[in-house]
Amino acid sequence: MRFDNRVTRDLGVEVPIVQAPMGWIARAQLASAVSQAGALGIIETSSGELDAIRGEISKMKSLGLPFGVNIAQAFVRDPSIVEFVAGEGVRFVTTSAGSPTQYTKALKQAGLTVYHVVPTLRAALKAVDAGVDGLIVEGGEGGGFKNPRPVSSLVLLPLVRSRVDVPIIAAGGICDGVSMAAAFALGAEGVQMGTRMVSALESPVHDAWKQAIVAAAETDTAFLRTPNGPALRALRTTTTERFEQGDGDAMRGLGGGVHAVYFEGRLEEGVALTGQVAGRIDSVRPVAAIIADTVREFEEAAARLAAQIRD
Repeated sequence: MRFDNRVTRDLGVEVPIVQAPMGWIARAQLASAVSQAGALGIIETSSGELDAIRGEISKMKSLGLPFGVNIAQAFVRDPSIVEFVAGEGVRFVTTSAGSPTQYTKALKQAGLTVYHVVPTLRAALKAVDAGVDGLIVEGGEGGGFKNPRPVSSLVLLPLVRSRVDVPIIAAGGICDGVSMAAAFALGAEGVQMGTRMVSALESPVHDAWKQAIVAAAETDTAFLRTPNGPALRALRTTTTERFEQGDGDAMRGLGGGVHAVYFEGRLEEGVALTGQVAGRIDSVRPVAAIIADTVREFEEAAARLAAQIRD
């Protein structure tokens, strides 16, 4: 199946699937596997480790693969971030966790294509007014940083599509071709996968986290509100259940346990950001197989729907 829409053209890829920019995870090891499979790998900046990020970008450039960079504005407050990204030869950027007015103009003046992540219609309209090229519309079922008042993709996607004309990449609840086809039916032209990529074979996280995703039910995430910041959706553990009940600060738990949780598999020592779609993931698989099967399932879903329409 050959995709040809505004997202594939903006991203310079064959398959309109984007890997989410998870902090410490979305680096060349995972991003290169995604890009080699015909989709788009993204390099993160939310870790704040910009010297390391420069090296990850160099690895991607040396492979000659299309890729993008996410600027997580709440975590990267260096005013030279635009020069940093543009100077590395990056051509596609997603911006998130902040106002689209902060960097859009400067990024576009530097010749970059900019998509902004939005969790509400109001945020989407603000981003379009700021001049972004496209949107990543993120439903509240997704893992990671969330609006404290989450809206599901089933509601948010068609709502935003009804009010804007820019290309939309859907995020939240996407793990396969069926969910991708549903997102397209609701107005998207591409999808972003986070939890599915965290659990992929090439993901750098510890196998304990991957296996916890595989074992998870659809109810095995916790929505964690924080006192002075965004909400988080994370794997349900005794630690995150405590945060869910208001005992402690989930943001502190996230920051204090990254290495132990992500790379040593000690899931109770912090916060493992995970979406509800974990309940639909039943195995650890190579990225290339995930993307190939997603495209095949998308085509099958589209054909099945078409077959149900009678003249």
